[in-house]
Amino acid sequence: MDKRGAALVTGASSGIGAAIARRLAEAKHDCVLTARRTDRLEELARELEKNHGVMAHVVGSDLGEHGGAQKLIDAVGALGVEIDFLANNAGFGVYGNFADQPIERVTQMIELNMTSLTLLTHHFLRGMVARKSGRILQVASIGAYQPSPLYAVYSATKSYVLMFSEAVNYELKGTGVSVTTMCPGLTATEFHEVAAHKKPKWMDGLTMTADDVAVIGIRSAMKGRAVVTTGIANKLTALIVKMMPRSWATVMAARSMRTSGA
Repeated sequence: MDKRGAALVTGASSGIGAAIARRLAEAKHDCVLTARRTDRLEELARELEKNHGVMAHVVGSDLGEHGGAQKLIDAVGALGVEIDFLANNAGFGVYGNFADQPIERVTQMIELNMTSLTLLTHHFLRGMVARKSGRILQVASIGAYQPSPLYAVYSATKSYVLMFSEAVNYELKGTGVSVTTMCPGLTATEFHEVAAHKKPKWMDGLTMTADDVAVIGIRSAMKGRAVVTTGIANKLTALIVKMMPRSWATVMAARSMRTSGA
């Protein structure tokens, strides 16, 4: 029997991360699930093993903590599994005027959204290149395409993810390995609760399910696509943003994020 590769999914305790893990397990990938909330991970691991006959490992980690990425790398190494699919999904946003945000929370967000993602990509990418096979899925955001007042640092971190990953994907041509960046828009997750953002009512009608987003991301990664924006409405928004002056796009983003009229 051929050896099955394992998928490492960060932020797997809920939302898009849990949906990615379920879909990968359905495709018979063994999984390494990581997040801070290990109780949720244990429950998901039991579900994946029961429903799909795969092995699901649980590794508790805090990737927003300095050194968290290296601790995760060491823990995965101790499991003795080869990671052939990496889903860098873990991330969070902080809502509000930058000057009013707790700098400790902002620093944690930068560590998680950028530094840990970069370190995990570098480590597991090297093994994939050596084996001439592998896929990396980076979860960015539609906010990566423009400045986003009230989510200034968050969108900036996602712009980094997009530009960094697109460049690395180009470098990988001919290696058998690819990096796909997925830019979701509104998705039914805990994002807004964590960001302390009361969503305006208009957002409800444009919200995609986490499973729909996961399916698009995995399918795009398996095809080796460089970038994918999920959903027709989000694709249109991204196109409009690219066509208008950046100053207009900034105003549009600011107005759409206001909670007044919610």
